[in-house]
Amino acid sequence: MTIPALPKTILVPTDYGQSSDHALAYAVQLARALGAEVVVLHAYDLPVIGFPDGALVATPEIATKVTESARIGMEKTLAPHASSGVSMRSLVKQGVTWQTIVETAEELGAGMIVMGTHGRTGLPRALLGSVAEKVVRSAKCPVVTVHRDVPA
Repeated sequence: MTIPALPKTILVPTDYGQSSDHALAYAVQLARALGAEVVVLHAYDLPVIGFPDGALVATPEIATKVTESARIGMEKTLAPHASSGVSMRSLVKQGVTWQTIVETAEELGAGMIVMGTHGRTGLPRALLGSVAEKVVRSAKCPVVTVHRDVPA
């Protein structure tokens, strides 16, 4: 059995929520201990509303607003870690969230994904799905999940 090497790149997907903030704080501490780089990713999917006669797709103006909001959210997310001494960079990508996370991890050669989980159960989980679960099942590298209620 081959044990994977310690990660040199840690991918941290963010939805700009509390659980993502806790995951990023954990990843920064881990990266400091390992001498690894942290790459923070915000993946989003533009809204498409289906009707029996067709679909309503986001306009270019909406896409621009979503992209600008994502950029502002990323700046706010990274700011508390600016003086951490850890090498960090950010990416904002459009696509199906869980697939974009897995694909980005592969593109970067990430040795680990650290991500928050909302811990939804029952109907909310059935309706919304679980991005974290899909990433855990699909990623080729180790995935660490951090629950939103765990202190950073």
